[in-house]
Amino acid sequence: MAIYELKTDADTVHGFFSAERAPILTIDPGDTVRYQTLDAGWGLEPNRTDGTRRRTLERRDERDRGHAMCGPVAIRHARPGMTLEIQVNRLETGGWGWTNAGGRGIDRNIRLGVPEGENIALNWEIDRTTMLARDQYGHAVAIRPFMGVMGMPPAPEGVFPTRTPYPTGGNLDCKELISGTTLYLPIAVDGALFSVGDGHAAQGDGEVSGTAIECPMDLVDLTFGLRDDMPISLPHAKTHEGWVTLGLDEDLNIARDQALSAMLDLIERLHGVDRTVALALASVVVDLRVTQMVNLVQGVHAVLPHGAIR
Repeated sequence: MAIYELKTDADTVHGFFSAERAPILTIDPGDTVRYQTLDAGWGLEPNRTDGTRRRTLERRDERDRGHAMCGPVAIRHARPGMTLEIQVNRLETGGWGWTNAGGRGIDRNIRLGVPEGENIALNWEIDRTTMLARDQYGHAVAIRPFMGVMGMPPAPEGVFPTRTPYPTGGNLDCKELISGTTLYLPIAVDGALFSVGDGHAAQGDGEVSGTAIECPMDLVDLTFGLRDDMPISLPHAKTHEGWVTLGLDEDLNIARDQALSAMLDLIERLHGVDRTVALALASVVVDLRVTQMVNLVQGVHAVLPHGAIR
């Protein structure tokens, strides 16, 4: 199986999903791609202390308004109706990151008592040896890197912004997708056309300020496979903790029901029970978590721990 490397430059970085964008690389199932990615804001250097940018990579396409993603990569023989399997082998952050909060008079901030117009930026130094990030005020947090955006165009035609998560992936912001996990996404276009970006050194479920520790990634090592025996309509994942099913909708209640329905499907297949029994078992062992609530389309994920049902 081949291994490819993709570095950050004007030819590899883009900020939208579209099947109309030609792939920068075509690989076979089973191949591995080792990416380098910018932070979500196209930054080449850390923010200044006031949160503004020093240098960024120039957006060359007027559609490049979204997260800085590397790709797209086409997978030979990928067709709509198949499932793309992405093994997250290894993730290494860069040495810096940032988190913003406030600055917008959105209803949630107002309800939380955050003053309108007040914006703060935490600028982090990241130490991969200690796996800690420390901000300019001396606060230290453990890092647990994952990619906020992993996905494909949701339809053969059109341009789709990166902020919105789609059934085919995108801005999922699911903190479970760390090294050693596998993400499964339904394919909607020939070749799959996978892109990745938006490195996060750490994030809480919900991503409540709208940002995590946004950081560049020195290494994103992914291996790709194709599954025609795993029909899904929304993202699934297999993590260290267990199986994960994701729901996505503007209405958090609908996202919740999507995630739970997909989990019931999974329990039925794994344990050979009917739907009502699956619901009863889920009520005992499955956790529902708010993935993110800041990307217009909100996310909920259901988690079934390994070995919870014997």
